[in-house]
Amino acid sequence: MAWTGIGALVVVVVLALFPYIVYSGTTTIMVQAFIVLTLACMWNLLAGYAGLVSVGQQAFVGLGAYFVLILAINGIAPFAALPVAVIGSGVAALPMWWLVARLRSGYFAIATWVLAATVMLIIERFSSIGGGTGLPLPGFTGWDPTLLTAYTYWAGLAVTVVALASTYLLLRGRLGLVLTAIRDDEVAARSSGARVGLARMLVFVIAGAGCGAAGALLAISQLQVQPAAVFSVQWTAIMAFAAIIGGLGTIEGPILGTIVYMVLQQTLQSYNAWYLIILGLVAIAVALFARRGLWGLIDDHLHIRLFPVGYWLWAPESTRRRGPGGRGTGGRGTGGRGAGPRRGGKHG
Repeated sequence: MAWTGIGALVVVVVLALFPYIVYSGTTTIMVQAFIVLTLACMWNLLAGYAGLVSVGQQAFVGLGAYFVLILAINGIAPFAALPVAVIGSGVAALPMWWLVARLRSGYFAIATWVLAATVMLIIERFSSIGGGTGLPLPGFTGWDPTLLTAYTYWAGLAVTVVALASTYLLLRGRLGLVLTAIRDDEVAARSSGARVGLARMLVFVIAGAGCGAAGALLAISQLQVQPAAVFSVQWTAIMAFAAIIGGLGTIEGPILGTIVYMVLQQTLQSYNAWYLIILGLVAIAVALFARRGLWGLIDDHLHIRLFPVGYWLWAPESTRRRGPGGRGTGGRGTGGRGAGPRRGGKHG
């Protein structure tokens, strides 16, 4: 955990210096990467841990963008409106969860998609916020473009750091243990007394808030809020692609998946339809030959876990501490109850 903290701090400091050492075009691409990484991290929480495969997370992306727009219209600075958009998206997730809580697998996925489309249709009926055409984002009149780009970059970096840190701390806590149990075996988790329904509701709300943060950042970066753009199902496709390619059920997976996605996007976007075809082929190849994602391949061969969030189980009568390897889950294992070589559960 100490090495993870030190390494993460160094990376964040280096990234924070980017506006001073790279061109604004590079920081603009990095903002896109921050949005994708935040979304992938939230979708990984849903599908990778809580077992909730949602194809309607674009509802919260759109809500986050519109919260910023509405507050900016009423005189609140867009950057100050970003935290409010996060809270508002999380609150909006509660009634949505009530509507889909009893659904599973494909039924849950379709229901979330329908909810997202319904939210967009409702938003389009309000002409005061642009109706079906949307509105430009006010509040930046007179800003220097370079300064605005830098501030947007730093806001994106802050959103991403908070999303990753929150996910890490959540998975290292009691809720993380319940989510890990649900991911490995839901029936066993229920039999052990885990409050599966409550855990899933909390994850749904957290994921909604995180996607709302990404939507708010999207509105600020594009300076335009249009319903067809912010409520597009493409956002769910992108976050699912990054999470699955990188590896579900790990924190490292969405990070690696986002890097792969951004490299492919920047390299192939000029090829029009071929860009989407190649993305599809990459996804199929990973699904067939790397079932645990690209990070799963790295973990299998190098036994590396940058963000240890799992649990080790020790035999109470044993006196020997954990041996070398660390392929398992690290996390709380080194100071568990008792000590010994035995471990349980899958990777955290």
